[in-house]
Amino acid sequence: MRSIGELARTSGLTVSALRFYDRSGVLTPTLVDPVNGYRWYTDAQVTPARLVAGLRRVGMPLAEIAAVLRLRDDEPARAGRLLDAHLRRLENGLADARRELSRVRALIDPEESPMTTRIVLPPAALAAAVDAVRFAVGDDPELPVLAGVLLDVESDGVRLVATDRYRMALGRAAGRVDGPPVRALLPVPAVDEFRALLDTATEPEAHLTVAAGLVTLAVAGAEATSAVLPYEFTDYRRLLHRPAGAPARRVPVDVATLRAALRAGTPTVTRDHEGVPLPVTVLGVDDRNGLRLVDASDLAGPDRADLLVGVNGDFLLDALDAAGGPQLVLELDGPIAPLAVRRPDDEDTFSILMPIRL
Repeated sequence: MRSIGELARTSGLTVSALRFYDRSGVLTPTLVDPVNGYRWYTDAQVTPARLVAGLRRVGMPLAEIAAVLRLRDDEPARAGRLLDAHLRRLENGLADARRELSRVRALIDPEESPMTTRIVLPPAALAAAVDAVRFAVGDDPELPVLAGVLLDVESDGVRLVATDRYRMALGRAAGRVDGPPVRALLPVPAVDEFRALLDTATEPEAHLTVAAGLVTLAVAGAEATSAVLPYEFTDYRRLLHRPAGAPARRVPVDVATLRAALRAGTPTVTRDHEGVPLPVTVLGVDDRNGLRLVDASDLAGPDRADLLVGVNGDFLLDALDAAGGPQLVLELDGPIAPLAVRRPDDEDTFSILMPIRL
């Protein structure tokens, strides 16, 4: 047995931190002396303590640290996904900080020449990212900020984002980036022009340049340029955040089967939307973790309501078509959380549909 001081020296945690993790139920001692209250730990607890120390150093929330400790032996893949998700948060936070500092520099010295960011990436990857998000662009004239596609340049590529408030789609293309992270909101006609230009690519590289309010795409000697829309796009990352310790139910689906059911007029329920009857497609999970389509009679009974979600069936068809591939994964997180449509082999390209209250 090791005393709390010995475990502290071995793990890199302080004694006060170990007491805190004991009170929090994250790392409890094997034995507490009933007389003097001294905490004692076994050798097997050294590795978990070191894990806690490392995860706290990189700022992982306490609930997620507890989840990693629970999953590391029996479900290491799920534990790894939690680490990946936290790493993405850190990378996104760093990219946001760089963008904000670039804006601050411009406010400090408005005369400073605008910075230029250049991205080199495969034309096919950029075309696929456009195809993954184009369907979700808004067309409400009162919300011009949604009538475009966000080009979010990160340290190792670009992320494309589009939303019409009822659905959101994200696509990503990896590439070489020279310059600071930057965001540019492109109007739809420019996005379509860029997409057509990518179809003519005969070389393995496309070149994007973002500078002075303009975005230029150069492919195989041809070039197209667009001005950036003067709007601040929504903070899409905040909308994608899921509370710690609440993993969504991941349900694999055969796309052809689901598409056929939706187009054949799958059972729906009707809900009032601004005075207009709206057909709602209700999705649920069966006992074998398979997707099932729910009708009105199911809703009236004691069905597993926490696993049901209502969505616009036409929007779901659009998401299936945009995602492509014969197999996809739907993430159901309950009746008031968005439904995610994901590719099983690509965590960065997906769409989410806003739920319709059942």
